[in-house]
Amino acid sequence: MTTSRTETVLAINEDIERLPLDALLDRLLTSQKAALDRVGEALPSIERAVEAAVSRLQAGGRLVYAGAGTSGRIGLQDGVELTPTFGVAPEKLVLLLAGGAGATTQAAEGAEDREDQARLDLLDYHPTEHDVVIGVAASGNTPYTCAVVQLGREVGALTIGVSGNPESRLLREAEFGICIPTGAEVLAGSTRMAAGTAQKVTLNLFSTALMTRLGHVYRGRMVDMRISNDKLQVRAERMVMELAGGTAEEARDALKRVQGNTKRAVLLRHGVALAEIEPLLERCQGNLHLALAGLL
Repeated sequence: MTTSRTETVLAINEDIERLPLDALLDRLLTSQKAALDRVGEALPSIERAVEAAVSRLQAGGRLVYAGAGTSGRIGLQDGVELTPTFGVAPEKLVLLLAGGAGATTQAAEGAEDREDQARLDLLDYHPTEHDVVIGVAASGNTPYTCAVVQLGREVGALTIGVSGNPESRLLREAEFGICIPTGAEVLAGSTRMAAGTAQKVTLNLFSTALMTRLGHVYRGRMVDMRISNDKLQVRAERMVMELAGGTAEEARDALKRVQGNTKRAVLLRHGVALAEIEPLLERCQGNLHLALAGLL
């Protein structure tokens, strides 16, 4: 079996556990900064993936995240946050983790090797050509993750692979590969370190840029966020006032009439009739700039 790059032990780190605490922390931080540099080098690949994903999701597709272990949990976290942050309907997200839900809090031994289970897991959601399947694996050779991406491509879905290994199966299977070669870890084999940081930042960039292109952002504000507590209610009211004027009471009333959606409350405050809001947004593919173009 070929040793992963993350398993390599660097001579400089042979005595890392004996370093003074300040030196240890500096060593760890330096590795994290280097990981961010690798993400920077991958920006053109991330851009291409975002551009390709926009049309699939506009056609009604779903975002499918797949992974195992640390990589899988990072993907899971990115996907879960899209509903409260950008208002993505839960049914538009498919979150696949080797070993199932139980693997979010404890290791699922052997689950990452189950290609057969990976295919069954994705088939349960009846994937189509409109879906976007994102596989995340530091080594790029995790059987579960590669099998999900392979099946996604077979059915015509857009497939994206995020890996730290430029010669990996995952990047070969995926239509769009994002390679972030963070190399040897400070702690040999611990992909929760540099590789994990690079994956988290890469997915943050990908999903945030994608949501922005899909119209969930207007003038730097998350106008489709879900209002789930008092703090977010106040934030939504403030956004409506900033974007459409009026008092807090008027903003609150507008939000109530549109079931708490900031984007729709802004349109209502700009004079769009309640019955016309959905047809207008559909014509403009959810883009508030376009929807307001003829009103301001």
